[in-house]
Amino acid sequence: MIRMRHPQPNLWETFFAEEVAELWEPWMRAVDEVLEDDQVLDAVYDAQGQRHPRSRTRGRHQTPAEVVLRMLILKHVRNWSYETLEREVRANVVYRSFCRIGMEKVPDAKTLVRLGQAVGPEAIRELHDRLVAMAQERKIIQGRKMRVDTTVVESNIHYPTDSGLLNDGARVLTRTMKQIEQKAGGLKRKIRDRKRSVTKRVIAIAHALRHKGPAGEEKRQREYRELLQVTRQILGDARRVLEEVEELPRRRRTAARGLCEHLKTMADRVRSVVRQTKARIFGGLTKLPDKIVSLFEAHTEIIRKGKAGKPNEFGKLVQLQEAENQIITHYEVYENRPADQRLLIPAVETHARKLGRVPRLVAADAGYYSRANEEAAKNMGVRYVSIPNRSTRSEERRKLQKRRWFKQGQVWRTGCEGRISTVKRRHGLARCRYRGMDGMQRWIGLGVIADNLINIGKCLVPQLA
Repeated sequence: MIRMRHPQPNLWETFFAEEVAELWEPWMRAVDEVLEDDQVLDAVYDAQGQRHPRSRTRGRHQTPAEVVLRMLILKHVRNWSYETLEREVRANVVYRSFCRIGMEKVPDAKTLVRLGQAVGPEAIRELHDRLVAMAQERKIIQGRKMRVDTTVVESNIHYPTDSGLLNDGARVLTRTMKQIEQKAGGLKRKIRDRKRSVTKRVIAIAHALRHKGPAGEEKRQREYRELLQVTRQILGDARRVLEEVEELPRRRRTAARGLCEHLKTMADRVRSVVRQTKARIFGGLTKLPDKIVSLFEAHTEIIRKGKAGKPNEFGKLVQLQEAENQIITHYEVYENRPADQRLLIPAVETHARKLGRVPRLVAADAGYYSRANEEAAKNMGVRYVSIPNRSTRSEERRKLQKRRWFKQGQVWRTGCEGRISTVKRRHGLARCRYRGMDGMQRWIGLGVIADNLINIGKCLVPQLA
């Protein structure tokens, strides 16, 4: 059964809360005022009600929506793990007071993980839109200016290599097959563990990379050939296990159904890794469609943004667009990386839809520039488009880019770099800790909301700035 808030505290708890409130940090007071809004809580309350068909009327009382929201915000503001969040809130009366827990029981880390998963991407977006609307109502943003930039949020994976992926596949398939054997009450043939053979080949490949020239290449191909052979044997075992489970009685088959689905999914991914390894090592083909760089985060893309220190990044492209006072008005996580040039006009349209007006100034980096984009933005009502064209040879264009308003727009645009750095560092977006595309959207959305709350607090409480 779900609740909006904890029951009304008794008289002693009320007096104690008033004493503790004097110890709150300034940002807590500002954020507390924003989180009092009922529409903000409704998004979390509705998301909790969708966990099970009868969550609203039956079962034990869940953690109230108010507590869930405030604990998730505190987690992202402090960049804590769930275990640290549980420990700090239990031990600190200030955090208890801010999260509206009082003398009630603090939810444990596992419960917080499940509650965080229950608040899905749609609820997070609804919550973010409400915060943007509140910022506009309080005159924190007017929508006269817009700046936009993209960044890469990396998945929580190790650096992908073909041998490493095959090693991961052997470990996961073998472990899952042993779990199926245990759940099903035994199989006809005992599961053979080939992880040691795979590890030996992976180490041999690492040693072969030290040898240059034809001899080293020949040795590397030989070790890869043996590694692929062992991996195919493991895939054969997985196919045999799935076929054998299908012939078991219904009761034993049902007990292992979830593990069999997991085994089938992982086996398909390992087969893709085998194909791409064979194509690269023996065919020299490096650019393959739907290339897998992680068995666990299959949605991860290889993204190159031209950084000297990090030429290849593994994750998803994220776009952040801001208005005045560093308020992020919209964020987008792209399933497949688009060119930046294709993102400018949709960003202006989103700005106009959310804030009710077309921005007077649009600022972005050179990746967003095209003449068509500039003309389309002006036709929509944008007066100043501050997007540099680095490759221009037109003297007229160079004079335009030296005008005062253009330079001031680019100076303001550079704030995007600082905002992205702050969001990724302070709110843990440097490496996404959730799994799956939905998990990444939740994680990024919560980080953006936490950052917006802090910036709204700075505007409401000037001493925070």
